[in-house]
Amino acid sequence: MTVRLNSFQQAIGTALPDWQGAQLPALAVRPLAATDEAAWRALWRDYQTFYHTALSEEMFATTWARLLDAAEPMFVLGAFDDAGRLLGIVHAIYHRSCWTAGPYCYLQDLYTADDARGRGVGRALIEAVYAQARDAGASRVYWLTHETNTTARTLYDQVATNAGFIQYRKDLG
Repeated sequence: MTVRLNSFQQAIGTALPDWQGAQLPALAVRPLAATDEAAWRALWRDYQTFYHTALSEEMFATTWARLLDAAEPMFVLGAFDDAGRLLGIVHAIYHRSCWTAGPYCYLQDLYTADDARGRGVGRALIEAVYAQARDAGASRVYWLTHETNTTARTLYDQVATNAGFIQYRKDLG
C-alpha cells in the first residue's frame, strides 16, 4: 500500500491510504461561508434523512445563522473536492467543562455525501475539527454515533477512543 498526501493532509500530518494505486482526490477543508448555504442545506437534509428525522425550515434557518455567527460557540466546516463541490460537513460546539479549565469541543454532526464515502472526507473533517479545537484551547473533542452506524464507527475507532459511555436523554419539549 502506498500513501499519497495532498496539501491538506500534509498540513495536518495525516495520510490517507491509496488503495489499489488509485489517486486520492485532493480535499480542501474550510469554514463554510454564506455562499455555501444551498450546498450545506442539501447535505444537512441528507444527514437528517439518514437518521430518519426532519427539521423545520425555521430550524434550518436558525442553525445556519448560528453556524455563521462568530459570537456563537459553534462552527461548521466543509470538505470540498477539486471542482469546488461540497462533499461533507461537520458541526461542532465549544462548551465549558467541570473537569478542565479549557473548553471541550463537541463534534455534533458529521456527514459525507453518499458518493464521496470511503474517500477520506470524514477523516479530513475530523482532523480539521481537532486542529481548530486545539487552536481554540480545547482539551478534548468528543462525539456520539448510533451503535448501528458501523461504517462510521470503523473510522472513529481509528481516529479516537471509544470511552464506553452510554448516553441517556429525556426530551423536555
